[in-house]
Order: sequence, then C-alpha cells, then structure tokens
Amino acid sequence: MHRRPSKQGGVALIIVLMIVAIVSILATEMGSRLQLQIKRASNIKDNNQAYWYAMSAEQYARKSIKDLVENDRDLIYLDQAWNQEFVFPVDGGGIEAKLVDMQSCFNLNALRDPGGTSNNNTGTTAEANSDTTTTAASTATTALPDRVLAFQRLLELVEGDIPTYNVETIRDSLLDWLDEDDQPTQLGAEDGEYESRQFPYLPANNFMAHKSELRLIHGVEVQWLEKLLELVCVLPSDSLFLINVNTVTEENAAVIGAATGLSLADAQSVLANRGAEGFQEATDFLAEPAITALSLSDEQKEWFDVTTSYFMLHTRTKYNNATFAMQSVLKINEDNSVTVVSREFSGF
Repeated sequence: MHRRPSKQGGVALIIVLMIVAIVSILATEMGSRLQLQIKRASNIKDNNQAYWYAMSAEQYARKSIKDLVENDRDLIYLDQAWNQEFVFPVDGGGIEAKLVDMQSCFNLNALRDPGGTSNNNTGTTAEANSDTTTTAASTATTALPDRVLAFQRLLELVEGDIPTYNVETIRDSLLDWLDEDDQPTQLGAEDGEYESRQFPYLPANNFMAHKSELRLIHGVEVQWLEKLLELVCVLPSDSLFLINVNTVTEENAAVIGAATGLSLADAQSVLANRGAEGFQEATDFLAEPAITALSLSDEQKEWFDVTTSYFMLHTRTKYNNATFAMQSVLKINEDNSVTVVSREFSGF
C-alpha cells in the first residue's frame, strides 16, 4: 500500500526554511554591524592620533616661542623663523602649522573699559545733546576715547566703503556688546534690539571669546564682514591694545592707519620702509616723518611696540583618512614661559 505524504511534513519543511532564512538575515546584519563597529573604532583611533599630532605641534610651538623670546625677547619681526609655515611628515600622515602674531591686528576686546568709562563718556555726550539728535553723533565722536576713535577709523578704512551711519552704528553697538550695563550708547543696541529679531539672542556684556562674534553685532553686514575679520582679532579676557609695528603686513596696513590716523597709502609706505628686521625700537617707528607729523597723544604713542606677548597657532594634521584642525592662543609670560590661553577645534 502507498501512503500519501503527510501535510505536517510540508509545514515542518516550511518552518525549517523560515528559520534558515531568519538566521541568514541575522548573520548578515551582525556581520554588517561588526564591520561598522570596526570602521568606527578605526576612525576614532585615527582621529585620536590626528588630535595628538596637533597637540605635539602645540608643544613644539611653545618650546620654539620660549627659545625665541629667550634669545631675542625685545624684537619680534616677520623675517624670523617663527613666521615660516611648518610642514612635517609623520607615519601615516603629516602636520602643518603656522604661527600668527596676535598683536598685528586690532584687538576688539581693547574697547572694553573695566571701569565703564568708555560708555559713560559717550552716554554723557548723548544725554547732553538729547534735544539735538542730528548733532549728537558728531559731538559724541569728538568725546570718544582714543581707542574707540581708532576702531571707527578702522571701519572707515575697510574696503567696501561702509556708510557713515553704519560705521557709527557698529562702533556704538560693539561698545554696548562689551560693556556691562543695559543702556544703549547713541546708535548702539542692547537687549531690546537683539530680542526683537526673528531668532533672538542677548549681547554678551562681557569680553568677546572669538572675533566671529562680530557677525552678531547690530549694524554689521555680510559684504564688509570678511574684510573686517582679516583686520581684527580677540585676545581672550584681555583689553591689551599694543600693536607690534614689525609684524603688521602691508595688506593689513589699515590697522596702523586706524591707530595713527594715517591714510591707507601712507600707512603702507611706512611699513614698506621699515627694513627686513623692522624697527629696532618703538621710538624708531614714532620718529618716522609721516608719524611725527600727526602729533600723536601720549596714549596713542603707548600703543606701539616691537615685541609680542600673544601668538595664535594654526594647526592641521592628517593620519590615514582622518584630519584634525586646531587654533591655539599662546601667551608669553613675564618669566618667558608660554601658556595656552584657549583652543578652538576648527579652521586652519
């Protein structure tokens, strides 16, 4: 007798096939995840190695600066070795580094007066002229501290011809951004202006942490921002305003023009004539005919030097497929030691 196939046998076969299919799917998924985890671990390892390459470049820069100031502390100029871009190959990648003198630019934090006198001066002028709004701005300008007038001149020298109204708006708004009170200065802006925007925020009312904050200031527009950022910098929590006349490039001569009152062409001419090793003393710079003709105030004369206390190190490293970029602000202390003031993990 022939027996008919059992229906239960067919069901069992289907179940077995389903189990095999599920196991195959799980095995494939586990293999894919394992490969992903291996790749992720490899990326983390490469990124960590690139990070430590950057930190080693920072340590090397600190040692190099310490050696520089111990050998030639009183004279820093562009033709020295620190101004050369550093490129060093390493196993699996490479290191690029570049030092920039942070006293060859306009320190925005220099406009913050710890005593609040900058804002008080402008505020007093504005109050005294409250009945004549049209003349208040010009009267306030003559009463502004020298540093604020220098910043105003810097804005006037920026390529792109910033309108006078915008110059005064940016000037006063930056003062309000830096000062501790909530009273607007002339054409400036405080909480009310920034809170009313589509994406509201508040002014810092403190030192700037980075020059990119400038894009948040009332009155600043995109078409001038890029050029302005090339001329300014921020020394973290430091209102120091001391310009190394030996490290300001001719392209950034507007910094000298702003601090002295020279035209851009005259400032470029003074820098072009300083020689390969620059001015040996700040008095040599002040003795230039174009400078002596300006009759600078005693405060303005103190703004110029031939040495430096702050550098920024731009570092970019690569290891296998990982890249890492870092900016470090380095400060030279009185004992010639070099400390890291801040780090930013971006840019080059």
